[in-house]
Formats: sequence, C-alpha cells, structure tokens
Amino acid sequence: MKKHNLLIAILLGTTLIGCGDTKKGENSLFTIDDSAFPAHFTTPESVSIGILNPNSKEIDSITYFVNDKKVGSTKGSEKFEFELKDQKLGYQYLKASVHFGSDSSDATKRIELVSNVTPKLLKYKVINTYPHDINSFTEGLEFHNDTLYESTGQNGKSYLRKYDYKTGKVFKQIDLDAKYFGEGITFINGKLYQLTWQEKTGFIYDAKTLKLEKTFTYDKDIEGWGMTNDGTYIYQTDKTEKIWKMDPKTQKMVDYINVYSGDSKIKAINELEWINGKIYTNVWLKDAIAIVNPTSGAVEGILEMSGLRKFLKVTPDDVLNGIAYNPKNKTIFVTGKNWDKMFEITVSE
Repeated sequence: MKKHNLLIAILLGTTLIGCGDTKKGENSLFTIDDSAFPAHFTTPESVSIGILNPNSKEIDSITYFVNDKKVGSTKGSEKFEFELKDQKLGYQYLKASVHFGSDSSDATKRIELVSNVTPKLLKYKVINTYPHDINSFTEGLEFHNDTLYESTGQNGKSYLRKYDYKTGKVFKQIDLDAKYFGEGITFINGKLYQLTWQEKTGFIYDAKTLKLEKTFTYDKDIEGWGMTNDGTYIYQTDKTEKIWKMDPKTQKMVDYINVYSGDSKIKAINELEWINGKIYTNVWLKDAIAIVNPTSGAVEGILEMSGLRKFLKVTPDDVLNGIAYNPKNKTIFVTGKNWDKMFEITVSE
C-alpha cells in the first residue's frame, strides 16, 4: 500500500484525488439503497441495486439503467445485480425507474468505478543525449519515417517543425497564425494532424509535403492538448483525466476513457504516445510519465523522470512535455518545454 501511495504521489504531487461526492438520490418517493455500497467499486465487482420505499408504495416493477442505458428490470421491488467488468473507469450513473399503479418515479445514484491495478514503477536508461532548441515550447513530438517532428505552443511563436534530431538542423517549418497556440500532433493515413489549445481548431496536413489540406473544429467543447493514434483512431487529451477517441475520417469523438491510478483520477494528462499497445502520457507539471491501458484507462506503469533535470539548464517552470517513439531503434525520446536537451531512453521493469 505504501508503494502504491508513493506512485500516485509521483503523478499527483501531495494531493490525492479520491471519490469524494457521490450524490444521493433526490427523489422524494424512492431512493437507491446505498447502505452496503463501498466508497469505490472496482471492475471485477458487481453492484446490487435496490430501492428504499419509505411510503410503502405497492411496486409493480422496476426498470434499471446505468449511464442512461437500460440494463434490466425486475418484478415488484426485487434487487438487480449489475456486473461492472465491462464499464469504463469513472462515475457511473444508476437509475431505478419505479412503476406503481399508473405512475412511475425515478431514483438516482452516482457511484465511482476505480482501477484495481497496482502500477509498476518502471526504470529508464539514457542511451543518448541530443541538443534541443531551448526556445521551443514543446507540445507535440513524433517520429515519421525516421524523422522527428515537433509542435510548439505560445501565441505568436507556435510552429510545426521537421528536423534532424541528431544535429538540430531544420528541414521545414510551418509557422502558425499568431491567434493559434499549437499543441499535440500525430501521423495517420498519410496525414499529419495538429491540435490547438483553446481555439478549438485542428489542422490536417499532407504528411509528405506538410501542405495544409483542412482546418476542422472540435465537435466537443474541450481544449486541445496531446495527441497520438493506434493506426485506426486518434486519441487526444483536454487537460482533464479524459483521453478522447476520435475518428480521423470525420474528426468526430466516438468514445473516451478516464485515467485512474488506483482510486485516484489522474488529471492534466498531456502529451501522448502510442507504444506497443499502451498509451504513454506525461502529467502536466510533473516529472513523470504514466503508462495507460487504452481500453480501461488504468495506469499500469509509472516512469519517474526527475533525474533528467541534473543534465539540464532549465527552471522548475520548464516542464517535461514531449514523448516520441522511434520504431526503428525501439527507443523513446523525451524532452520538455524550453529544455536545452532531448534524451533517448530505453525502459525496463
């Protein structure tokens, strides 16, 4: 338990975010009986949903919903058992629609589903160090055809750059309009996608020429932070604990996961990289990278990266941000906002 708390502290700092509020049903006729509910549920468990009937109404049947999806019904006031194994981590909204006579009334309750995975503290080894432009406010970092691409932020200073990571020589640079704050990037289907921070605008470039082909608007009211893909879908962050799943053909969000380490939400996840079926993400303002299961949202591993700072000429405000996987060498490149160096590392247990 102590080790687990230490790992969560690496990601969150000194404040642990727990379940806290679980709203009571506000219906005056019926309420969902939560007397046997634990503080948190985990995925192997099931929830037994029953109702309290203080007015002793004669109940005909109850229809049960989880997250507004009908999951079953019972006769009379029988309880309903719902398995949580296929639910995503985060809040689950329970509703019991109680039918009595010609009337019906709803009772609601919110529970929180958390991770039962204990993250592993992983090790890294620096195998190479390269120069990094100290003026680059790094937001996105990605390899494509053995060439490194970088997206940077700050209004009036944001650009998309293609360069030789060994020497720093710039092959091509696209400067964004001053109204845009550049964010994450990813390559998929012969295109390069780029996010902006609060402008709710994304760009699609031709991967070979970097010619801008399309500008799109986010279909959710979110900020743009990090970006990666699994070869079919794009994943992006928005400063919360969510990782959104986007269809690159339509630029529409089709799903999301919530990132949890144990019973704590990991908020402000930022830059993303898809590596061997997992999502690597750094946590804003933390010298740490979390390895996330892309299906469940559970943190399965943690890289504590503060040891890199001894090699840098930076301030505490110059935060870790930038993860790129080089499939040719099977190594990971990491850097940060306004860092003077970039590190090539290998990771092991």
